[in-house]
Amino acid sequence: MVVRVMVVDDHPMWRDGVARDLAEAGYEVVATVGEGRQAVRVAAAVLPDVVVLDLRLPDMPGPAVAARLAGVEPAPRVLVLSASAEQDDVLEAIKAGASGYLVKSASREEFLDAVRRTADGDAVFTPGLAGLVLGEYRRLAARPAHAAETPRLTERETEVLRLVAKGLSYRQIAERLVLSHRTVQNHVQNTLGKLQLHNRVELVRYAIEQGLDAD
Repeated sequence: MVVRVMVVDDHPMWRDGVARDLAEAGYEVVATVGEGRQAVRVAAAVLPDVVVLDLRLPDMPGPAVAARLAGVEPAPRVLVLSASAEQDDVLEAIKAGASGYLVKSASREEFLDAVRRTADGDAVFTPGLAGLVLGEYRRLAARPAHAAETPRLTERETEVLRLVAKGLSYRQIAERLVLSHRTVQNHVQNTLGKLQLHNRVELVRYAIEQGLDAD
């Protein structure tokens, strides 16, 4: 299936360039917009698989846009493409529901690969930022939490979850466990449902809380 992408950036030349790169790579660019509120309205109409989102928009902050996009049904995956690599910006975007975060200094190939992996359900970060996000989740996981009944996962679901926590993509997990890519996706979706989580980023946090990222 062709991946449907919407580009949200308030700089027309940059926005058009990103859309052109996506189209040349075989993605279907379903919309390009320059404002956050417009992005939420258009996303509800055109239903993109992935939204490439800039953080600096004239009418509302990028994280607020990401949070509103999570309310679209079906919700698109959000890949932030920003000039900022500041810790606060990265964490705020991820906490708002973004699937990944790429800085604008990334190469064309890195960007196109990030869009593909985001569409596949991977959490994608510019090198160096993944450690930042995981470090923050480890810090949060160290806080005391109320005791709750742990949902029962199958042995295979736990095995897949452990590899997700180690940062492997779905394709890498499929290769390691000799499974199809679709089977890995199904295990992840089943696990998300059992744990009442919404995306892979939340799943990584849960896995770290359970110590599943340890060797």
